[in-house]
Amino acid sequence: MKTNLYFVRHAHSTYTSDERGRPLSVRGLKDAQLVTDLLKLEKIERVISSPYKRAIQTVEGISKWIDKEIRIEEGFKERKLAGVPVEDFNEAIVKVWENPEFSWEGGESNISSQQRGVEITRKILHDFEGNNVAIGTHGNIMVLIMNYFDPKFNFTFWEKLAMPDIYKLTFEKTQLVDVKQIWR
Repeated sequence: MKTNLYFVRHAHSTYTSDERGRPLSVRGLKDAQLVTDLLKLEKIERVISSPYKRAIQTVEGISKWIDKEIRIEEGFKERKLAGVPVEDFNEAIVKVWENPEFSWEGGESNISSQQRGVEITRKILHDFEGNNVAIGTHGNIMVLIMNYFDPKFNFTFWEKLAMPDIYKLTFEKTQLVDVKQIWR
């Protein structure tokens, strides 16, 4: 029995320092409607999201369409890069990808973020086996999860993600058998 997880990287957001409360921008809200329209074609049965507002807003349209509440899961929140804003984001993100065990002060390493993301992914695969599940999440944690199942999903892959972006991961039990981008 196959389970399809549709990882939805959130749409464009308006920057605020409130990581959890940062909303989608006007462009992001328009793109969220396109996400809904695409997911309507995929026969989504469940909707899960990171607790961050921008991720929830990106998948709430499909949640309303199927008339099911969004299940909030902390495990799908974005990786915390550092405890305070970093001076040079590009340098900081490259360093954690080059050394998966490294973490900036107050932040998560790739390994710890990945473990968190894979743990909740395995739980979702168990709880919703045989279903089509949309998951509102974030670029870094999404790619770290994908990387666990297939190492070709790496930093270079992350750099090329769109905002929003949707990847359909097909599993047999917990074995990844196919990945397909459905956004572009």
